[in-house]
Amino acid sequence: MTDPRFPDSSSAAIAGEEAHVAHNYHPLPVVVAEGDGSWVTDVEGKRYLDLLSAYSALNFGHRHPTLVAAVTEQLGRITLTSRAFHNDRLGAFAEALAELAGKDMVLPMNTGAEAVETGIKVARAWAYRVKGVAEGRAKIVVASGNFHGRTTTIVGFSDDPQARDGFGPFAPGFEIVPYGDAAALAAAIDDDTAAVLLEPIQGEAGVVIPPEGYLRAVRDACTAANVLFIADEIQSGLGRVGTTFACEREGVVPDLYLLGKALGGGILPVSAVVGDREVLGVIHPGEHGSTFGGNPLAAAVGLAVVDLLATGDLQRRALALGDHLRSRLETLVGSGVTAIRVAGLWAGVDIDPARGTGREVAEKLLAQGVLVKDTHGQTIRMAPPLVIRATEIDWAVAQLRLALTD
Repeated sequence: MTDPRFPDSSSAAIAGEEAHVAHNYHPLPVVVAEGDGSWVTDVEGKRYLDLLSAYSALNFGHRHPTLVAAVTEQLGRITLTSRAFHNDRLGAFAEALAELAGKDMVLPMNTGAEAVETGIKVARAWAYRVKGVAEGRAKIVVASGNFHGRTTTIVGFSDDPQARDGFGPFAPGFEIVPYGDAAALAAAIDDDTAAVLLEPIQGEAGVVIPPEGYLRAVRDACTAANVLFIADEIQSGLGRVGTTFACEREGVVPDLYLLGKALGGGILPVSAVVGDREVLGVIHPGEHGSTFGGNPLAAAVGLAVVDLLATGDLQRRALALGDHLRSRLETLVGSGVTAIRVAGLWAGVDIDPARGTGREVAEKLLAQGVLVKDTHGQTIRMAPPLVIRATEIDWAVAQLRLALTD
């Protein structure tokens, strides 16, 4: 028997959300009811190719059988203990993730924003306890156009008015420099600087890829000044760009990785800060934590995610299919598209204003069975699941061509 609380029409489902859910999102008018691999199905039975992957949280597609099996098995054992006790899954997960990242330790949390906040706390503690910065003076250098989350601390160092305006006062201790400008970043570093916090590729900004050599210059500047380099790989990491981490594109290793989204396999929130003992070891018992961080269910799915990535097959697949996606998108430049930026299976597509806004194009694609997301007016983002097929990419780009010519 169908539960009457779950509507069987899109209009009824949307009306229910509009009436009772805070309006902090402006979603496209589609009501997803099922998902499998790269495809989802709405309540009326129409299928859509998902080219958003929940902002990279679904790197492995919907209901990946290996991940579903890991979670199902764990559901039959235990789901939550809190860190007041040990559990029999956390150690294995932490060891595997640390090995994947080439680091010593993992500090598990839940959401990406929690990982960023944790990274900030770790950097400040390291500055005071190891570097010798005077208490209360630690500074973190960040980049313009950044998106690291929605907490009040994080939006305080955003330069996006929509994220920032109306939510102050904000925490001090952050300095914004232009993204991609290594000289400006180096000039901002001083004796009180604890860390540089960057996205190796800026996702929310429209898949903005920094100039070649920028990440190497950031790494060198941090090393020279005894400053931590914190890489926010919450969207860019775990296979998305054709390498395990986007920093690998320039052969760079940060002091701390901030991970999330895909770490939970698209099943539940899992995030982590990963680093070496000399850095993460500055946090002492009682100084930081989370009721759900490191829970056995999260550890089980996180371990399964790491196992999927450990072979490198998905990274190689993302790299090859990313080249395929780039070649197809390049045919649209000058025909409704003004520019593209592609890194692995991640693309920012700038729409010619004469053909409509990013939102309008996303709505046209929705009608044609393709899900994408607009950002900053004229850009649409594509982040297909790493399990997508080349023929599906071809079909999606063909639908974008139709949307731009309609």
